Amino acid sequence: MFEKILIANRGEIALRVQRACRALGIKSVVIYSEADKDAKYVKIADEAVCIGPAKSAQSYLHIPAIIAAAEITNAQAIHPGYGFLSENAEFARRVEGSGFVFIGPRPANIATMGDKVKAKEAMISAGVPVVPGSDGELPLNDKEALKIAKKVGYPVIIKAVAGGGGRGMRVVHAEEELLSLLEVTRAEALSGFGNPNVYMERFLTKPRHIEVQVLADEYGNVIHLGERDCSIQRRHQKIIEEAPGVGITDKMRKDIGQACVKACKAINYRGAGTFEFLLEENEFFFIEMNTRVQVEHTVTEMITGIDIVKEQIYVASGEKLRYKQSDVEIRGHAIECRVNAEDPFSFIPSPGKIDQCHFGGGNGVRIDSHVYSGYTVPPFYDSMIGKIIVHGANRQEAINKMKGALLETSFTGIKTNIPLHLELMQDKGFIEGAQSIHYLEHYLKIKHSNS
Repeated sequence: MFEKILIANRGEIALRVQRACRALGIKSVVIYSEADKDAKYVKIADEAVCIGPAKSAQSYLHIPAIIAAAEITNAQAIHPGYGFLSENAEFARRVEGSGFVFIGPRPANIATMGDKVKAKEAMISAGVPVVPGSDGELPLNDKEALKIAKKVGYPVIIKAVAGGGGRGMRVVHAEEELLSLLEVTRAEALSGFGNPNVYMERFLTKPRHIEVQVLADEYGNVIHLGERDCSIQRRHQKIIEEAPGVGITDKMRKDIGQACVKACKAINYRGAGTFEFLLEENEFFFIEMNTRVQVEHTVTEMITGIDIVKEQIYVASGEKLRYKQSDVEIRGHAIECRVNAEDPFSFIPSPGKIDQCHFGGGNGVRIDSHVYSGYTVPPFYDSMIGKIIVHGANRQEAINKMKGALLETSFTGIKTNIPLHLELMQDKGFIEGAQSIHYLEHYLKIKHSNS
């Protein structure tokens, strides 16, 4: 087992990994930008290294500075968290090339699954169902693109090959829109990801977003930890996640879970990962794989009792998986609400000083947050300042607990999206579990169109 791990991230995930290290008796090093010098995890760190100014390009995305921090502190491994460099194959290669262990998948896995076309090809080879679409990247020939779209059937969605985070996507409803939207999406892909290539899929009208958590070791052992439902999202950004998925039968869970396990073995995967699917009319369609720990890993931990971050560390240290598939038991229901520093209905960011902060609590309530009263939320990064996670014996109990935790939570000095979460916990459609990935935007259009 490692003696010291460097955490190459910020915010609540830096604190989350720090907590896992403490649970294992491992010393940790946190890196931070000048804007994050007062963060909780920096103040309580075993060691902390400032790696640059506030701008991410000069700090959290600056690979030489991160590796130098690991060298001067004699860390043995680097945990990338999520976001920033967590799915950057070149970063993983340079970490390993510098003599450190990368706590994540092999660089080749990251590269393959980060390329949406290659990922889709790998899944087809492994027998995982995919959304009907183009056979690889769309050709530059306009006539060919129109021909492919006609074969797939409108509406279609154009996606950047190297895209992610909800960017580099355009829905095309009719043939006359295709070529102009293709041009716009290619330009956005080049600007945002340095790669103008795009591909096409059928646009499903009312799908749910279902994802499957997997764990794999160096020795070919793979398990899945069931599914999560992440359908409550805005502009492809998740806001509420829960596990297990509403209406997912044991047979469905077993079938899609085994398909993910088979795919992991086919690509020789290592570490934690998540297969993301669209579910429509009881059919699963693969959309992408995240080769890292996810924001919403918490709800899976709550229903299985398995600490995913600790397992990442065990696997990276060379140990075999400590669980078999028969050990995985789904118990009760968990819900996570992402707490963002933003206006709850216009979604305009609200950075600044938190005058007072108090999170709700109680049996089955978990808070993952790095903020505190007097902390200043910097304007340079993602607006998420924490997560409230609850566990109940069933979904209705979990909803009731979440409502209570939200009512107990208060912030002054900044705005948060807690009022929106409270509304959703009392919304009939959400309570009945009938939502799709378009549900929240439809809800906002009806209830808050003038906000």
